Amino acid sequence: MSNLVRSRVRAVPTPHAVLPRSRSLLDAEAIAVLHRAAQVLLDDVAGLTTTLVSELREQEPAYRAAIEADTTEVWQEVYQSLRHNIASLIRPRESRDIARRTSRSIGAARAEQNVPLDAVLHAFRLGGAMVWQGLVDETARRHPEDIRLLVHVAADVWNFVDEHCALVTEAYRQAERRMAWRRENRLRLMTAALLDGTARITDLPDASAMLELPEDGRFVVIAAASAHPHAPGPLVTLPSGTPVVWHSTPEAELGIVHLVDGPAPGPRRCDEDGGDEDGPGDGTAHHGPADPAALAAGLSAAPGVRVGIGSAVTGLAAIGKGRRLAGTALRACPRTGGVVLLDDHLPAAVVVSSPDLGRALAERVLGPLYAIEPADRDLLVDTLTAWLDAEGSAQRAATRLYCHRNTVLNRLRRFEQLTGRSLSRPSDVVEVSLALTARRLLGSQG
Repeated sequence: MSNLVRSRVRAVPTPHAVLPRSRSLLDAEAIAVLHRAAQVLLDDVAGLTTTLVSELREQEPAYRAAIEADTTEVWQEVYQSLRHNIASLIRPRESRDIARRTSRSIGAARAEQNVPLDAVLHAFRLGGAMVWQGLVDETARRHPEDIRLLVHVAADVWNFVDEHCALVTEAYRQAERRMAWRRENRLRLMTAALLDGTARITDLPDASAMLELPEDGRFVVIAAASAHPHAPGPLVTLPSGTPVVWHSTPEAELGIVHLVDGPAPGPRRCDEDGGDEDGPGDGTAHHGPADPAALAAGLSAAPGVRVGIGSAVTGLAAIGKGRRLAGTALRACPRTGGVVLLDDHLPAAVVVSSPDLGRALAERVLGPLYAIEPADRDLLVDTLTAWLDAEGSAQRAATRLYCHRNTVLNRLRRFEQLTGRSLSRPSDVVEVSLALTARRLLGSQG
């Protein structure tokens, strides 16, 4: 307990009264009464402990569960607390520090055991009330004439109780923060291991419980990146209620989306810095997309953000594969931004999966175009791209290019002459299409 032997009233000398000396003497007498009664309580601290544990069992449901789980452990905790605190009434200098350490230890231990803080504080106040009542009863029984003197130390006793309640609260909150950090860090590491494909099979049940995802569920991974990584606001917005676990990396924001048709948990986040937050409406029923295409249809990205959506995979053990597929889709995304669903862009995925081969193909097919003027080259490439996008229709390509159909046909013939490719031969068209994709995604020749 705190130092209760100090005088509570500082006398100010006056020319007419001797009250300062009388007051000091009164305080000394009150302290002596306190010490005498406290020593009796200290001699029977085991009996006081048993009484307090019994009261906690009756009055505090949270402690009742702890007592029933391990009576000896709770009894020892209460015993040590009472012993050191009562000793502080008698020998504050010798006992104050260990009493404080004991209170902090109890606060931290009860936080780790998930005993509510209100219950812990109630236990301390109940113990304080029991000690005070013991002091009063002991003095009334043996020296009733000294009861009046205890009034002068009552405030100090209750100030002590408040002080230790504050110590308990501080230790409890610190333990909560440590546990939250450990939980968030473990969640982040577990999510990272799943996405990296390094999670052990034996860890999958724990990952399933921690992330609230079924071990054998169907998933798709999203990868989102921005040219401005510190831009305000989310990179990607998903339909409300989509069950997703977000994970930040230096390269991209990654999301593990649970593909479901029925109720599912809300979104969560596991950042590289340890952040962990539940999505809006957490704890209520949610409905997720049934497949990657449905996810892509409901997804929106901020301007300039590139988003890759991989193919569906089955089981938490396959999340690493899903991440690689999402990364491939992200590389197939235009530099200016947009959303690429891997299943709809497999040719582009093939090109970016082997960039050296893609560049070699572009050089082989489009290399002759670099012998002409850049403006002419860009005109031919734009025309060829529009013709391919129009599924080989010169008329629709001309409409897109704001020119005549014959102009399109003339440009296409010139391309054939320069490259030696025939746009009427399917194998050549495939090569040309892949070469243009490589040029767009991997960069043009210098």
